[in-house]
Amino acid sequence: MEAIYSILDRLLPFAWAEHEFMKHAFLAVLLMTPMLGMLGTIVVQKKMTFFSDALGHSAITGIGIGVVLGVSEINVTMLIFAVIFGLLLNKIKSRQTESADTVISVFASCSIAAGLIILSGSGEFNRFSGILAGDILSITEREIGYLMLAFLALWLFWLLGFNQILAVSIHGTLAKSRGIKVKLLDNLFVVLVAVIVTLSIKCIGILLINALLIIPVAAARNLSANMREYHLFAILFSLFSGMAGLIVSYYISVATGPMIVLFASVIYFATLIYSRLLY
Repeated sequence: MEAIYSILDRLLPFAWAEHEFMKHAFLAVLLMTPMLGMLGTIVVQKKMTFFSDALGHSAITGIGIGVVLGVSEINVTMLIFAVIFGLLLNKIKSRQTESADTVISVFASCSIAAGLIILSGSGEFNRFSGILAGDILSITEREIGYLMLAFLALWLFWLLGFNQILAVSIHGTLAKSRGIKVKLLDNLFVVLVAVIVTLSIKCIGILLINALLIIPVAAARNLSANMREYHLFAILFSLFSGMAGLIVSYYISVATGPMIVLFASVIYFATLIYSRLLY
């Protein structure tokens, strides 16, 4: 980390960048926001917005399980539970004849209720209440390391399987007829969403994580003429929102997560107005 921070000192000769906690937060933004922008394009394409929101809420249960088991590294139980929860939900959703939103809603509600019961019963709710709105300024080097690993895994998945996962998101039956392993790709994507959403919760919070996953993508759709522009704008809007929200929140002393989402929302409305005027 020292080598990275020395580079940041040269590239960012600003007062806010002198603090180590701001360097941690800046690195987290650089890693987290492009991942959410990339994932969001497929999440929206596959109509999984409610699904990703449910995964975010499942973090409460993951924390509760960690508390009950006495695990010191809560991130581990959050990740494990989120992956299991996502895969189970994906499997049941694919077999149900009911509305997918109904199944997701039931699972999300059960997960939140179970987590709150465990935390309130153990007297640990106040200790983890900050995770609802996020606290990127308290992110640790270990958590940044987790984000780095997730960043590398996502880019590897994108390079090797983007065309296939895009085909699955457009028409699963057609993709299967072309020899694409639909279930495997779908499950791998769910695992990626679960891991990245869970790791990003510390930065943005359970209440707002889905907003940052969706809003920059929605803004990108307002301007994009093709798939390349769609992904590029989604990543740029997400990255800009993250950096602007972090810096502005530092100077005016407000919560960083909500400020990041506010910037993303401003970009969305600006692109919406621009697209309406243009067309």
